[in-house]
Amino acid sequence: MITSINQYLDELKSNLNGCDPATLRDALSDAEEFLRNGLETVRESQPGINEADALAELIEDFGTPEEFAADYRIIEARVKPLQSPVKTPAAKNSLVNSMFEVFADPTAWSSLLFMIVSLVTGILYFTWAVTGLSLSAGLIVLIIGLPFMGLFFLSVRGIGLVEGRVVEALLGVRMPRRPVFVDNTAGWWARFKLLFTSRHTWFTMLYMILMLPLGMIYFSLFIILIALSLSFVAAPFVQFFLPFPMLTIGYDQYYLTPVLAIPCILIGFVFSILTLKLARRIGRWHGSLAKAMLVSE
Repeated sequence: MITSINQYLDELKSNLNGCDPATLRDALSDAEEFLRNGLETVRESQPGINEADALAELIEDFGTPEEFAADYRIIEARVKPLQSPVKTPAAKNSLVNSMFEVFADPTAWSSLLFMIVSLVTGILYFTWAVTGLSLSAGLIVLIIGLPFMGLFFLSVRGIGLVEGRVVEALLGVRMPRRPVFVDNTAGWWARFKLLFTSRHTWFTMLYMILMLPLGMIYFSLFIILIALSLSFVAAPFVQFFLPFPMLTIGYDQYYLTPVLAIPCILIGFVFSILTLKLARRIGRWHGSLAKAMLVSE
């Protein structure tokens, strides 16, 4: 018989062993939120009831850890990330498929979009994290210091949840879809200590700080690659309408001949293929990094 919420969560965790960490965290958050809120409701309606009997009533409606874990696995199997890599079937022209399948992979395009916008999000995250930490440290001696720090920690968790949704949507990596449950019946000091001592809070803040240098690298690298790809593809067409030289050295100007136009376009396509493949690979790596830092608890 389950006599406490922590026992229920431990059994649920055992039954979900082997699941994705983000799935496990969502399941634990859902279960804890239902049980703690339900327990408070039962205590208000039946003041004399003990926790074990109240939990027995709740579990009868909510399901045992085994039942809830089985239902959660079924739901998880049906709900996949928006983007998922395209698997190209093996064929005789596998080399051609391996080169051009990246154009049909939505994850490659969404990863490229993530790399480009990461500079903006990195600046916003870094600014918020550094400003919040500085103000929290400066205001700690005042009466508003602790409340301000608590609100800042809550905002960090909120940003981590939003970033997780962006990572899942663009990089195709399963991320938490539920916020970490915080017991509202606990006192403000207990909730503050929970936020302050949680690995999730500090790892999320570290991720926000790291996003600035990573965003600068991603943005610079892929803007250069995109510019090169477009330049080689567009150069022959632009030169056809405008007397625009491909290369200028001193007073000498060099133009594309019709013979070199096709190789120039092919080089541009090769650059575009390499750009998308690199974006997909870096996107997978960044998704793993985000999961490691934003799913920690």
